[in-house]
Amino acid sequence: MKRRLLGAVLAAAWLVLPSRAAGLTVQEAILRAKPAVALITARIDAEVTMNCGQGPVTVKPSPFVETGTGWLVDGRGWLITNAHVVDPAHRLPPWVAHELKKKAIDQACVEPALRAQGLMRGQRPDAEDRIRRELTDRAMAGLKFTPLPSLTVLLSNGTRLSAEVRKFSAPLLLDATGRPLSDSGRDLALLRVAPGVYPALAISTRDAQIGDPIHILGFPGVVLSHELLNQSVSMEASVTNGAVSGFKQDAIGQDVIQTDAPAAHGNSGGPAIGDEATLVGVMTFVSLSPAGGAIVQGFNFLIPARDVLKFLQGTDIKNPGESAFNPVWAAGLQAFFGERYTVAVAKFQEANRLQPNLPDVKRALGEAEFKIKNPPPRPFPWAWVTLGITLLSAGVYGGMGARRWWRNRFRVHPPQVIGFMEKELNPLLVDVRTRTDYETSPLTLPGAVRLEPEDVEAGRIVLEADPKQLIVTYCTSPDEQTSARVTQLLRQRGYTNVRILKGGLGGWTNARLPVEAKSSLPSIGLEIYKNLTLGDVERRRFKAGEVIFKEGEDPHGEAYVVHGGTVEIRRIIDGRERVLTTLGEGELFGEMALFRRSPRSAAAVALSDVELLVIRNERLEWLIRNRPQLTIELLRRLSDWVVSTDRERSERAARA
Repeated sequence: MKRRLLGAVLAAAWLVLPSRAAGLTVQEAILRAKPAVALITARIDAEVTMNCGQGPVTVKPSPFVETGTGWLVDGRGWLITNAHVVDPAHRLPPWVAHELKKKAIDQACVEPALRAQGLMRGQRPDAEDRIRRELTDRAMAGLKFTPLPSLTVLLSNGTRLSAEVRKFSAPLLLDATGRPLSDSGRDLALLRVAPGVYPALAISTRDAQIGDPIHILGFPGVVLSHELLNQSVSMEASVTNGAVSGFKQDAIGQDVIQTDAPAAHGNSGGPAIGDEATLVGVMTFVSLSPAGGAIVQGFNFLIPARDVLKFLQGTDIKNPGESAFNPVWAAGLQAFFGERYTVAVAKFQEANRLQPNLPDVKRALGEAEFKIKNPPPRPFPWAWVTLGITLLSAGVYGGMGARRWWRNRFRVHPPQVIGFMEKELNPLLVDVRTRTDYETSPLTLPGAVRLEPEDVEAGRIVLEADPKQLIVTYCTSPDEQTSARVTQLLRQRGYTNVRILKGGLGGWTNARLPVEAKSSLPSIGLEIYKNLTLGDVERRRFKAGEVIFKEGEDPHGEAYVVHGGTVEIRRIIDGRERVLTTLGEGELFGEMALFRRSPRSAAAVALSDVELLVIRNERLEWLIRNRPQLTIELLRRLSDWVVSTDRERSERAARA
């Protein structure tokens, strides 16, 4: 019963409680991480002074711009991205300077020369190439190149921040022969922006496994340059989904995670998160088609989270993901998805104060406010009702169980008493039946001593027993009330090991354990007494001379046991009433009519004041079916009755 009840409580609780323990939903995980993602721009402007043949000229060519994705690893203003995203502004590779110089020569020398000949760019490629070669050699001779690099971080709320590189591990680059350059590294860069309160992304400490879900956040170039989208695409990160599909190593033996989540140019440096909203890896490179250089989706690669943690060693980042913004934003999302919209609004407003106008925060705030004004219809709370009823039932049954335990804490069953005897604990059996019950019952337990309850209540306890000896009290009162009262008084008087016999004398006899008769009883009477609890048997009293039943009466399904006094059994024979037998204490009579289902074959008269125990038909049948010894005694009586009846018939026949 207890297990079933506990199961019902747990099932009801499962129905009611939101399944937060199962983890975040994909939507909530992405929303937690997304505000920490930013657009990284490496821009190199330049001033170039040269002489194209007509004196020095200074121009500012169109800047070189590289974009990628970064993410805040610390809410105080620290970001991580790919080294190859910031490399043009950080180290100014020769190829970047060369590209800018070429642009400057075209702007300052080639275009004026083409215009002087009445040509436009692309109109005469052969002439244009010849002019470019001639002027390039002349301009490069005294060219002065002044680069103006800059790094900026654009948050999703439109805030543009200047950044500087604080730690740099070079990207993996190959030389003309396809061999890695000597300074190739982990392709990571740590950036610093102005201190503030920013969102941040925590880093997972669990190694990724095949099949783990992956969500890549970033600013792919195909979206940034899409002609049908407005400028907001440069502020809000896009999300692509996939899974971990393999584990590989790059050209210098560094671990990378393969994923089938789509990515493109511009995703470089972006975070790949799992369903726990923590970083699994950093996007580092994609796969290109050998034929045309197009990206082949399904084969993209991440820097593992553990390598990011190694990269951060020795920096000021001690607790990646730490941010004053994060717990507020997470609490708001948890409340929102738990449909606690008032709490969600308060948390979203607080998050908006910490970092204003983040699109995801504003959008969530608007949705929560709408839900408050227009609450969705709620179904009848069956789960809560079920839980309430279950808990109420648990309380009721628990209270009943506790009450039963408290009432039975000193009670022992008859087989336990036998066990005490077998273990040689020598329990002292104490008969504490009320005086009336004791005097009217012919049975007692073997070796039991008598203790009057009235004497115990008066403080007159005569009990030759050690205070620590095991004592078992028994009675015939309902619920062992007399034994319980006496046991309590004995414990108060220093007897520390007193127990109550569960079921009392009736429980002992029902367990078919031996009893003793206080007086001489016929065997059938002894068996009946052993299997009856006097407290639940009807008693009837008759004065001397009263008729108990008459010959020929309906038996009404009743037989009797003489509990006290004497009864005569009489029958009319040849017109005269004759005494067939006289019955004393413990004798059974009236049962023949029950077996024969016929009227009484004789009359019963009280010879003295008598007290009878009424044995009803269904009780007698139960005793016959379940008490073999009693059945044997009844068969003996029936045999005697048959023999007696045959003898009477023979005598009548002889007289006739």
